[in-house]
Amino acid sequence: MSRDSCSQSFPGAMEDKSRQTSGQSKDVQSSLTPGEPPVNFTHIKLEENEPIEFRTKDFILKKAREICKCNHQTIITFFCQLFPVLDWLPRYNIKTQLLGDVISGLLVGIVAIPQSISYSLLANQDPIYGIYTNFFCSIIYVAMATSRHNFVGSFGVLCLMIGQSVNRHLQLAGYDDNTGSLLVGNATSSSNGTVTCDRSCYAITVALSLSFLVGLYQILLGVLQLGFVSVYLSEPLLSGFVAGSSLTIITSQMKYLLGLNIPRHEGVGSFILTWVDLFRYIQNTNICDLVTSLVALAIIIPVKMINDRYKDKMKAPFPVELLVVIIATVVSYYFNFEERYKSSVCGAIPTGFRKPTLPDTKLFSSLAVDALPIAIIGFAMTVSLAEIFGKKHGYAVRANQEMIAIGMCNLVPSFFYCFASSAALTKTLLKESTGTQTQLSSLVTSLVLLLVLLWIAPLFYSLQTAILGVVTIVNLRGGLRTFCETPRMWQLSKLDTVVWWTTMLASTLITTEIGLLVGVCFALLCVIFRTQRPRAVLLGKVSNMEIYEDQSAYKQLSSIANIKIFRFESSLYYANKDYFKTALYQKTGVDPVLLAARHHRVETQAKADTGNRKSVFNTVFGCLKPSKKRVEKSPTGVCLPPLDMHTLIIDCGAMQFIDTTGLSVLKETHSDYQELGVQVLLANCNPLLRRRLRDGGWAAGAHCGQPPFHSVHHAVQFAQQWYHEQHESKERRDAALDPEDLSVQASL
Repeated sequence: MSRDSCSQSFPGAMEDKSRQTSGQSKDVQSSLTPGEPPVNFTHIKLEENEPIEFRTKDFILKKAREICKCNHQTIITFFCQLFPVLDWLPRYNIKTQLLGDVISGLLVGIVAIPQSISYSLLANQDPIYGIYTNFFCSIIYVAMATSRHNFVGSFGVLCLMIGQSVNRHLQLAGYDDNTGSLLVGNATSSSNGTVTCDRSCYAITVALSLSFLVGLYQILLGVLQLGFVSVYLSEPLLSGFVAGSSLTIITSQMKYLLGLNIPRHEGVGSFILTWVDLFRYIQNTNICDLVTSLVALAIIIPVKMINDRYKDKMKAPFPVELLVVIIATVVSYYFNFEERYKSSVCGAIPTGFRKPTLPDTKLFSSLAVDALPIAIIGFAMTVSLAEIFGKKHGYAVRANQEMIAIGMCNLVPSFFYCFASSAALTKTLLKESTGTQTQLSSLVTSLVLLLVLLWIAPLFYSLQTAILGVVTIVNLRGGLRTFCETPRMWQLSKLDTVVWWTTMLASTLITTEIGLLVGVCFALLCVIFRTQRPRAVLLGKVSNMEIYEDQSAYKQLSSIANIKIFRFESSLYYANKDYFKTALYQKTGVDPVLLAARHHRVETQAKADTGNRKSVFNTVFGCLKPSKKRVEKSPTGVCLPPLDMHTLIIDCGAMQFIDTTGLSVLKETHSDYQELGVQVLLANCNPLLRRRLRDGGWAAGAHCGQPPFHSVHHAVQFAQQWYHEQHESKERRDAALDPEDLSVQASL
């Protein structure tokens, strides 16, 4: 608004002048200030509920009583929650559910056979251990899962991380990466009655010890109700991690497709070093393995594409992987690829089960760090898939129980020569698409794997490792497909796309574990950045409605005369306090700190000019009447440029919380604007925010602000009524001034 005099710009100046004038009425002296509400305005005050006091001791005692309360019903409830199979199995409908479970279990089992063998190669293990892992995990997950569609077994990303850890420990132990024999000096003599542990034995010892720690971590997180940790693995982060891991897996399998005997690199830069070695030794490519790989890829990829395209019309996908594995094994056996062309084959695969063993506790200290990211990734994949299909089919999934279930699937099988596992994406999608109804289908899959373990496994002796590499690479299509989705992601959220690329590049070029850590840290920094520099806008009113929206986003919004409505779309805390002030000053066009500095300079100059003028007046015009001296213009009456607002309303609807620094900033803002005669009002504060403001003394004392308003419109009504009464009070005060004083003021 325009202000013609100092009394309009500064209410303090108005009060000084009104006190200097004698004979004024009582109504004029009691004029409103920015800290006083209008006479006829009533604040809306809601009575708050009594806050519930949270006492940690009482909470722990309550939980302890619930746990220690032992009766028949609590025991049944406990076991039904720990083993959900006890809840759904008695209600199993054989007529409507059995057929779908049997068909789905058979198809998943057929697909699991080649994948179990190929993923063993990725985990740096013998083929039999991959079959063990899928067999035992399927049985345990049936009893403890709340998901009806997840299939738990070997998963490519986890196998890659396991293989990296195993290879690192093999190198530390002095085992050669290129041969299966033990180096000289590391062999244990059999004359003393001990058994020699060769490279394969030590590799599975490391893997099962790692699986034990992974399961232990997951069970502890589930028991402590810490399933929420998975929320820090956002969808773009997980997608980028899987894509980066897929590139690393493809790189590690290329030597099998080409039949090259190159070392397996670990650590930072292993991705680049592996490709350097591939091109360095490309002249040593085994032509038989290369041709076999190309033929297998030419068969599997088109059939997979047909399966994906016509999956709605096909009752079940065609098991092309198993067919290729069988044909490749037969051809390799009859043409003797191993002897004639020096092709690498699976070799002898034993049948039956081995005696249970214990993890090597001496390895726990070196495996503890490796187990943590594997535990988190395994749990995140399991819960995310469970929640997706649970929501799709309308049943509830308990995240903490899923964590305990997947933990048991890693802990118990570690005694039976298994490595870490999680929900497998490919087999879970196949299981859901083929009509599974319950986890009983996993038992059918276990029966198929049992047949392989007991009788069929030795038949895969002549299967080329190149075929296993092809099977592994083909099943990474889902992870690689995310590269095609990045343009769409960029349109939706540029920041999420940057998180995706950062995680993907870090997982590929550094290591998978460090890449995951980099992705998590970068995603959290992005969240901080979003709250540190949020959107800040001025609001306008929708015509004839009590709705206020962003003026920069919508047209036909009207501004309120002399009132600025500012919305800060984030919580106010120490990290964004400076940006809050900067945005507020920029949007309102009024910087009270800058104006106060200018005012101080003008006052200093005015004092100097007034001192010089007084000395001249006292010597030359000493006959002036004293009544005229008292209305002489004081230096404090110097005016600032007129402001276009009398009220600033801060919409706090997007603020979830404020800390002590944020509260101090609000108080400073109120104080700075009050010196300019502009009152600051808060609106749309949530109960927690209102309580913090009240405890911080926002509306207490003579120089503090008005209580927060429940809506922006209510604050606007208050500001308009306040200004109306302020204006009327000034007019009455001007009318009460002596005409002689007015003429003296005009002359001065």
